[in-house]
Amino acid sequence: MNSAYHRRVAFPNELGISTSRQLQNTPSTQRPGLIVPVGSTEQHGPHLPLDTDTRIAAAVSDVLAARLRAHGDFGWMVAPAIAYGASGEHEGFSGTISIGTRALAELVVEFARSACRWAARLVFVNGHGGNVAALREAVALLRYEGRDTAWCSCVARNSDAHAGHTETSVLLHISPEVVRQDELVPGNRAPLTDLMPAMRRGGVAAVSSLGVLGDPTAATAEDGGRIFAEMVDGCVERVRRWTPDREGMLR
Repeated sequence: MNSAYHRRVAFPNELGISTSRQLQNTPSTQRPGLIVPVGSTEQHGPHLPLDTDTRIAAAVSDVLAARLRAHGDFGWMVAPAIAYGASGEHEGFSGTISIGTRALAELVVEFARSACRWAARLVFVNGHGGNVAALREAVALLRYEGRDTAWCSCVARNSDAHAGHTETSVLLHISPEVVRQDELVPGNRAPLTDLMPAMRRGGVAAVSSLGVLGDPTAATAEDGGRIFAEMVDGCVERVRRWTPDREGMLR
């Protein structure tokens, strides 16, 4: 037996830079919780990067962990992001990589079954609407199995659908260097409910040749800061209440 693995050490805030020893033999009352960003690799118009959803989920997760620790919940860690999701509606555009709902659900289940061997609880922080069906299915099963898991989404009021004012503003706030401001062009601004029939048949490409649903041209970092704060505040409130519904979504 390697005695080095049985020395108590404080664990850091990020799982990816931790060592196994830092998590080994932690008393059950002190086991950490794990925050898992879930995003996508998909087109976000001509002006935003393919990892937009992952960037947002990871940034929200980082601030969420810091806020929870500020409230006295010192045990939360942030895992490396799950960067591929269910993005089939964007497969009309180059660069998109979708693993689909079934594969994502299986990934989430196996991820949590493994992590729950040492983590006290898990929350998946979702940055892509197409992942919701997989999270509902997976987390419902995990909770049925007795694992203390849940999920919440990075949401804000009055958001547009995709690569418009909302996401562009948030990226200008958290990663301004990756926004191609010379490529900002309005997309299809019709209500999403009006677009859904065509999107179900042909994906986003059927309603927007640019891949943009909304108007990014008036996006600002100031708006992004406000929207980002709303996303974080919502996640903090939900995680601190910890009242998941039957499908694991935090209310």
